[in-house]
Amino acid sequence: MFQGRLVSSLLRTRRIVNRALDTHIQLRELTNRQHSRYFSSSSFSSSSIARTGFYGYRSLSKGPCVPSFRNMCTVASLGMESKEGLKLLVIGGSRAQKMVGIWLFGSAAWVFSMVVLGGITRLTRSGLSMTDWKFTGNLPPLSDEEWLHEFEKYKQSPEYIRINKGMNIEDFKFIYWMEYAHRMWGRALGVMFALPFSYFLRKGFITLRLGTRLSALFALGAGQGLIGWWMVKSGLEEPAHEYAEPRVSPYRLAAHLTSAFVIYSGLFWTALDVVMPEPPAESIAWVRGAAKVKKFVLPVSFIVGITAVSGAFVAGNDAGRAYNTFPKMGDTWIPDDIFSMKPLIRNFFENTSTVQLDHRILATATLISIGTLWWSTRKLDIHPAIRSLIGSTVGMAALQVTLGISTLLSYVPVSLGSAHQAGALTLLTLMILLNHTVRKPSMSLLKSLPQVAKAT
Repeated sequence: MFQGRLVSSLLRTRRIVNRALDTHIQLRELTNRQHSRYFSSSSFSSSSIARTGFYGYRSLSKGPCVPSFRNMCTVASLGMESKEGLKLLVIGGSRAQKMVGIWLFGSAAWVFSMVVLGGITRLTRSGLSMTDWKFTGNLPPLSDEEWLHEFEKYKQSPEYIRINKGMNIEDFKFIYWMEYAHRMWGRALGVMFALPFSYFLRKGFITLRLGTRLSALFALGAGQGLIGWWMVKSGLEEPAHEYAEPRVSPYRLAAHLTSAFVIYSGLFWTALDVVMPEPPAESIAWVRGAAKVKKFVLPVSFIVGITAVSGAFVAGNDAGRAYNTFPKMGDTWIPDDIFSMKPLIRNFFENTSTVQLDHRILATATLISIGTLWWSTRKLDIHPAIRSLIGSTVGMAALQVTLGISTLLSYVPVSLGSAHQAGALTLLTLMILLNHTVRKPSMSLLKSLPQVAKAT
């Protein structure tokens, strides 16, 4: 009897072990199939691994989940980071994407404020108050002796001798602080950009493609300080003519402003790429409509950009005060002296009458082109967000023209002049956003879209 119970027990144990072995084999086969599927999918293609680099995985030989910087710790998370036809700029999930996006939008807003502050500095004639420049920055005067020393240096400049002779120390302090604030605000932007950039690099959130783009923008920002001093230096030189007012070169001012616009546009576009990797598209019909809108948006954006740059020549030549009437320039539509300079090309960049006329024509062309964009796309089947953006752009263009005319008729006060410059950058912002919104979706999104959007 004892032997029979022992045999029966051994048989039951054998069946339990066999079932456990079968279950283990099935689980192993299932795991192998899952790993094979992940490694053969687009998320583990060679290009994806190359994009991920050391930010995502230290070694694939150790399995599908070996994080390098405590991020990207599941296979599923990597699957979300890389989809067919879509290359995200930020790895680490939605939280990392949000953090990087906020940082980039904040940097773009800082550049926006720099442009406005630079306009106020120019309109208050404060830009030439600091007669030297140091790479590490200047400490402000703290004592009466230091203020007198800075004031004595300014008294040697052409601007003081020809325009501000007799200025008292208090007036000098005002223009000095304006220029100092503009310079220090730019240096603070460099620190505010560099520190989070280093943090996100260390955390492994930034891909190689995004890192390269941001490094180029940082280099442009550093060069912007050099361009600014190169511009200011031209205003510290003796004017060519005895009765000419000392002012910065309009070419250098245009280069300085254009560089600021490029940096701002790059930051804003990159921030949009981070937070909105796919354009709004809910049907193939809307994608086709967006493609038609894009054909109009690109040339209109070019006109907006050229008009904004022409404003720098208006400011550099002080052309806004040449004719303060509208729509005519004085008593005529076209001044007689628009071709008074030789060679002819100088008229378009240095003749105050021609520079103001050019800006008026370009501003009118901008308003007409944006109005034509709205008119040409009003019947297209497009996403409501695109339609709303086009309407906002038309409204901003009309407001910008109104600000320009008001500034001109009021003899360019500081408030309206700075608002007009801010309006130019706001209009450019809307055009950047519109261009970004009408771009082509990824292949993975296109394949999932219905032909027609569902009725809401």
